[in-house]
Amino acid sequence: MGKSTGRADSPSPLQLLKQALPGLTGATHRVAEHILAHPDEVAGGSITKLAEAAETSAATVSRLSTHLGFAGYPALRAALAMEIGRGREAGWASDIGLAIGPADPAEQVLNVLASTSANAIRNALAAIDLTAATRVADAIAGARRVHIYGEWGDAIPARELYIRLLRIAIPVWFFDGPQSSRIASGLLGAGDVALVVSRSGTEPEALEFLERSAGEGALTVAITGIADSAIGRAAEVVLDTGTPAGGTWTDFFAGRASDSLTAGLLFVLVAQRVPDHLAANEPDEPAHPVVRPDS
Repeated sequence: MGKSTGRADSPSPLQLLKQALPGLTGATHRVAEHILAHPDEVAGGSITKLAEAAETSAATVSRLSTHLGFAGYPALRAALAMEIGRGREAGWASDIGLAIGPADPAEQVLNVLASTSANAIRNALAAIDLTAATRVADAIAGARRVHIYGEWGDAIPARELYIRLLRIAIPVWFFDGPQSSRIASGLLGAGDVALVVSRSGTEPEALEFLERSAGEGALTVAITGIADSAIGRAAEVVLDTGTPAGGTWTDFFAGRASDSLTAGLLFVLVAQRVPDHLAANEPDEPAHPVVRPDS
């Protein structure tokens, strides 16, 4: 087996261990098994600690290292540390994103989050159709029932809109599951409003909610980051937030600013149409009891 060079194209030390394991016996087999089971621990530990954990000698650990193609245990340990570091970076990048690094100071994290949110707000200012928003506000202000649907992260602006509308005596209910959404759509009729918040525009439950509501005669509305999505096409009125669904949490967090701005715009436009209801309610008292059709 050739010597490991440490280049980017060098074989993974963990893969080398897995390949070598069937041909190992006795103490070297125990060392290999321990490394595979505890790579983080070995990457940060000494040869003595590894030998003790595998109930063998440091010489056996060294022999395994050279058998795998490394110059010795220090080279194997360095390769393990690099492999584990790459895995952590990959996991971070796929979840949080590349705009923020795992070692970035708090000030940098704050600046990135603020900057990306500001960009999302600018996108919303350029994308929101005010004529459509006015039409939706008129419909909500005069509706017999308003049903709002939002799942997971989309539920945050959706639920806030629900709370704000409830506060000004709008007959509104919030739904966030497939079973309750089916009940909700069946209770709607002509003159009612079914509103979905869906950044991606692809959630099948939200799409079904809109389609069923439309079949009952309700006005269907979508707040989405992708107007030309399945949900955007299914809704009678689309409010494009200007920020599509991103692949990482940082992207999704930034886009929430545009979602909240759009929902906030709707609330204020509705409040302008029912000022007496706004003035009649005390700040901490709901306009009417929270009654969910699916409860």
